[in-house]
Amino acid sequence: SSGKAPVYLKDIARVKFINEDPENIVLLNGSRCVGLSVYKETKYNTVQAVAELDQELTILRKALPGYDFTVVENQGNFIEASIQEVEETALLGIILAVIILFVFLRRIGVTIIISTAIPISIVATFNLMYFNELTLNIMTLGGLALGAGMLVDNAIVVMENIYRNIEAGLSVKEAAIQGTSQVGGAITASTVTTIIVFLPIVYLHGASGELFKDQAWTVAFSLFSSLFVAILVIPMLSAKFLKGGVSAQRKEAVKFAKYPGFLSSILAKRWVIIIAGFSLVIVSLFLIPFIGSEFMPRAESDEITVELKLSQGTELFRTAETVSSIENILREAFGSEINTIYSRIGPVASLSSSEETFFENENTAFIRLLLKSKQEAGTTNLVSAIEKLLSGIPDLEFTILRNETPLNQILGTEESPVVIEIRGEDLETIEHLTEQVKNNVAGLPELINIETSFEAGAPEINVKIDRMRAGLYNISVDQISNQIKDQLYGKDAGQWDYEGEMNDIVIKMPDVTLNQLGDLSIRTGAGEFRLAELADIDIANSPKEIYRNNQNRIGRITAQVKGDIPLDHLVEKIKEKISLTDFPAEYSASVTGEELKREESMSNLTFALLLSIILVYMALASQFESLVHPFTILLTIPLAGVGAVLIFFILGLPFNIMAYIGIIMLAGIAVNDSIILVDAINQLKKEGLGLEEAIVKAGERRIRPIIMTSLTTILALLPLTIGVGEGASLRAPMALAVIG
Repeated sequence: SSGKAPVYLKDIARVKFINEDPENIVLLNGSRCVGLSVYKETKYNTVQAVAELDQELTILRKALPGYDFTVVENQGNFIEASIQEVEETALLGIILAVIILFVFLRRIGVTIIISTAIPISIVATFNLMYFNELTLNIMTLGGLALGAGMLVDNAIVVMENIYRNIEAGLSVKEAAIQGTSQVGGAITASTVTTIIVFLPIVYLHGASGELFKDQAWTVAFSLFSSLFVAILVIPMLSAKFLKGGVSAQRKEAVKFAKYPGFLSSILAKRWVIIIAGFSLVIVSLFLIPFIGSEFMPRAESDEITVELKLSQGTELFRTAETVSSIENILREAFGSEINTIYSRIGPVASLSSSEETFFENENTAFIRLLLKSKQEAGTTNLVSAIEKLLSGIPDLEFTILRNETPLNQILGTEESPVVIEIRGEDLETIEHLTEQVKNNVAGLPELINIETSFEAGAPEINVKIDRMRAGLYNISVDQISNQIKDQLYGKDAGQWDYEGEMNDIVIKMPDVTLNQLGDLSIRTGAGEFRLAELADIDIANSPKEIYRNNQNRIGRITAQVKGDIPLDHLVEKIKEKISLTDFPAEYSASVTGEELKREESMSNLTFALLLSIILVYMALASQFESLVHPFTILLTIPLAGVGAVLIFFILGLPFNIMAYIGIIMLAGIAVNDSIILVDAINQLKKEGLGLEEAIVKAGERRIRPIIMTSLTTILALLPLTIGVGEGASLRAPMALAVIG
């Protein structure tokens, strides 16, 4: 207006063009960066998605010179490496099986004929998998590797019998027909029993079911194909390509000449053998508690994640400083072993972060270490070393996780291996009990990093509006809260265009200290008031979290495990410690988390095992048309179990789901040898031999195929047990159980 100077914005405010305060901070090897997480939709293939992303990244790298793109985590690598490794072990297994054939039969022709059974069966299996919409993954390939040793079993039995008939002087064509029909029934029975065992696995519930379904189908398909090949393809090939007149080469094939005599001397002392076998089973039952069991095998890994939590209310930049100093400590201590350090500080940027969650989680961070080499021992030592370094820092809570393979993340629990829940009604009492239990459990050397769910809440300032006074001045609660918000946070005043980008304009008051909070002015039509006139201001802590489980209030204690103690042994120790606390009525404690999963899957699998044995019995009863023979055959299962238990006991490995699945498979595999033998005994009895004579004769006839099939299965699985590389620790226990 006339005579008055204009007031410019610069006279009453400072205008600055600055970056907004960060919500979180991401560091790669100590320098600031932008982290990008890419997820895939469920129905797509991980490896393919990763490959396409890589192509896009290459294009982006060209488009943005001067920027580095570092891939911190790539699950596709894990999958590709695992699949390649299973392929290699399967191939190695097949080669070993073929070598065994040659060593025993000493004839190139025969060995080649049996070896053709493998590719034909595998191709047939792929066809069946294709029509059942199974993909090639770790589990299905693992199934093929398991099946590889058994693929040649049927072919060996048929071929060996044809060969034996040729040795006995039949013409090649006759031998092919006779030889196949003599063992056709036996190998059909043994294949059916092995396939049947996988049926209950297909119908398992929960994690174990989902996991093993594909594998069970694959093994079933591969065995079915191998039976088909053994009964139709092998006799045809032998009739075509085998030469007659074996007499000249008779000495070459491995013979077990001493076995029949040995067998008849054993039959004379049968009670000794039966008692010895029985006591072996008893001994191995007593060994089981010493072995211990866990849910999933601990996988080898080249990543360690440290999750950090500073005291509530710590600001983002304070947290970032702590993280930087921890990174430096780690770099100095283990620089030679660490490839990359990737840290994220502050809240995870969620898709819907509004101002309300602004100050949440600024006190949390995680540091991921990518190590140069993969060795389990190395990571274990590193974890305990890091723990020593960090435990000196005051007000810092931390959890160190060995990033296990994606499979463990799918299956295992993301939370700590040990979770204790204390349930009851009154929160105070629960908190008191939780503290007591925590102190008792803290005495266990195997547990580290014990935390309870009762953490102190974050400090906060409460502004309690006096409605009476506000009402007198005719001010609504909304007006007060909006004005406080605008003065503390700033107010959006539209956008302006700068170099083609729209930037927010925020009008802010200078930052207010706690003492000045009461002096904030609240304006209304009636005039201007100090906040302190309308409200009481006090400092408090935010309420604690309340956990519930099935409508019960619970307190939780979580802990990490140190050292290689089997989970169930540890749980026993924890339960002892828990029992030292006196619980009032209505209050109780239980160990959940991974232990719950372990118990659940073990009982699931025990059911599957029993069901398998019953199914095998039914299949055998129909095959032999008798109720007694199947029992003699099924007795091999507990004896096979002895081997499995002993191998785990000697190697000092704990039992887990994988080993258990191996034992279920054993129920089907272990009976195969006995079926071949009992079938031969029955045939000879039909021909009119006496029982003992028939047993000795059948033993002589079948010793070679039995030893060969067992050796091929064992050797085909050996590479799986010593497998290094991704996911090896997953398959090894299964293979070990079968080998044992």
